Amino acid sequence: MIKIIVSTNRKQAVSASVAELYREILAHNGVESEVINLTELPDDFVFTALYENNGKNKAYNAIHNRVKEGAKFVFIVPEYNGSFPGILKSFIDGMTYPNSFRSKKCALVGISSGIGGGGIALSHLTDIFNYLGMHVLANKIKLAKIEENMSDGLLTNKLYLSLLHEQAKSLIDF
Repeated sequence: MIKIIVSTNRKQAVSASVAELYREILAHNGVESEVINLTELPDDFVFTALYENNGKNKAYNAIHNRVKEGAKFVFIVPEYNGSFPGILKSFIDGMTYPNSFRSKKCALVGISSGIGGGGIALSHLTDIFNYLGMHVLANKIKLAKIEENMSDGLLTNKLYLSLLHEQAKSLIDF
């Protein structure tokens, strides 16, 4: 099963819409997936689940275990201040090192309101995943000016849709 991570805890985030679209694309290709939204994280997890508290927060552990079960991942990554959301870094820091991501595979999808499509954020995240031993699919999708390419919460840009379909097929074969 492929785990799709909504990499922000912002309520009603565009990232969640893109994650659901990705889930549908994978289902169309006969692959089961699960969306894990960082809005599900307990509000206090950075104080009750990291470092000396690792393994002590039951709500965080439940999400952590769902992630650890995965062999392949898709991270839907909004650009925040030229990088990825801090909540994602804190979430990764709480994962069991190095076994949670070592030798696993992932695809990255960047989202931004600007013209970069989250490219720098994806670069930062790639460095972290390489350090953790995760294999990152080279085909990184960058969805720029995302709000201009959506209507009623749905992605309408045909090129973007095509890129997501292509990446999903590559991830399945990865």
